[in-house]
Amino acid sequence: MTDQTPRRQPGEPLEPVHVPMLKIVEGGIVAWAVALVVTLVVPALHEGDRDWWPWTCVAGMGLGAIGWVYLRRGRGNATDAA
Repeated sequence: MTDQTPRRQPGEPLEPVHVPMLKIVEGGIVAWAVALVVTLVVPALHEGDRDWWPWTCVAGMGLGAIGWVYLRRGRGNATDAA
């Protein structure tokens, strides 16, 4: 079996790893949406002292949406940072 990745020489700078940030943010928004549905379907998770739990999910989705818009506009790109 041969290794297809080239070996890095000592002193050679490391290449940055591409991270698909939009996919990560979208996954987080979906996770918060699932958590919201679960908290609304199970009465014990949104009654009494836990009445703030659904609002936490809504806040997570809202902040994720702000991050998604930020990244879509290109401002989350580190190569363009000054």
